[in-house]
Amino acid sequence: MKRKVLIVEDNPQIARVLDLELSHEGFETRVAQDGEEALKISREFVPHVVLLDIMLPKLDGFAVAKKLKETLNDVGIIALTAKTKLDDKLEGFKSGMDDYVTKPFEIEEVLARVEALMNRINLGDSLEIGDVKIKPLEMRAFINDVEIFLTPTEFRLLQELMKAKGMVLSKEDLLERVWGFDGWENPNVVEVYVNYLRRKLGKASKMLKTVRGVGYAFRKD
Repeated sequence: MKRKVLIVEDNPQIARVLDLELSHEGFETRVAQDGEEALKISREFVPHVVLLDIMLPKLDGFAVAKKLKETLNDVGIIALTAKTKLDDKLEGFKSGMDDYVTKPFEIEEVLARVEALMNRINLGDSLEIGDVKIKPLEMRAFINDVEIFLTPTEFRLLQELMKAKGMVLSKEDLLERVWGFDGWENPNVVEVYVNYLRRKLGKASKMLKTVRGVGYAFRKD
């Protein structure tokens, strides 16, 4: 499974250079040209690192960074921007950005920072509760070491529940973390996907608890 980088850049020339260089280095890439497109692509692509311009159409980089940190697991964000003032950098870090590269930049520096951030966010870690284990980097799930096949949305739902380590997550929590903006259009989507997930988990579905009036939890008891 390739390590994934989402490039969010409205300058086509810069985006293409980054796309070509990262692909050449073995990364799987996607490109978004505005903030709203970045959020939409991220929900299906689920990047490990995001190269994020600040001055974007529709939704600026600060807002995009905040939303990505809320909805994706362990995503790393590197700002690519011509903004060099300290206040801008501080706002970026408050928004959840992990690193900062100013334009114009050398592609070698960007590649080095992507590699360093990939190493810091522990992509290879697995999560295990009872008989269920998931590998986030590979987006694979196992029951008693036998792989089960989940859709990207089903996998993200299971991952969020397992990350909570038995704590109850409300429907609103799951809508925000798994579906982002689009989920609010149909709040019943949580129940639908919980049922999908239960069917695929089989006997292990007993660990997926419904706490009436509150939400859902994933635990052994």
